[in-house]
Amino acid sequence: MSAKEEMLARIRAATADIGEQPEVPRRYRPAARGPGSADEALVGLFEERASDYRATVRRCAADQVAQVLADAVASRGAERIGVPVGFPAPWSALLPGPVFDDPPLDVAALDRLDGVVTTCAVAIAETGTIVLDSGPGQGSRAFSLVPDYHLAVVRAGQIVGAVPDAVAALDPARPLTWISGPSATSDIELSRVEGVHGPRTLDIVIVAD
Repeated sequence: MSAKEEMLARIRAATADIGEQPEVPRRYRPAARGPGSADEALVGLFEERASDYRATVRRCAADQVAQVLADAVASRGAERIGVPVGFPAPWSALLPGPVFDDPPLDVAALDRLDGVVTTCAVAIAETGTIVLDSGPGQGSRAFSLVPDYHLAVVRAGQIVGAVPDAVAALDPARPLTWISGPSATSDIELSRVEGVHGPRTLDIVIVAD
């Protein structure tokens, strides 16, 4: 018996006499706006809050995405950009030196990239957060966390009002990565250090529906 199997067996034995689970009260604020209902105020709030987290935010029309992504990458001096499976081909057409994640890149290969480009599952206006669930165009969790630069594309219709709205729209069984600005932490003296747990630089492109 492995250590994992032994641990699970002990948990089952310890909880064998527990009957039905009690009802857990959930007094969350009701969902306000789900995906597809974004308006200018919601998009503007997301842009403001994401910028507060030191993300660089750009907006563009649907037919401008490829050029805006190429400009964002050029402004960072990035040359090798990882492109995940399912990322819209027209959007990556102008990227310099795209490296496709098919077959999946290992950690060493991801570490050699200058950055990656992804879509997202949902974005939250109130917190300036984007959420990835490893769906099409997003790659694995390591894909967006190992490289030092992350360029994320958010469709305006994916922006919801608050965290409860995002929770209602997401599948809890999927691997969720919640990103609010570049990865950062502070020591006891409140000295901010970026890039510790993920990308040091985050760019976001909001695409008008």
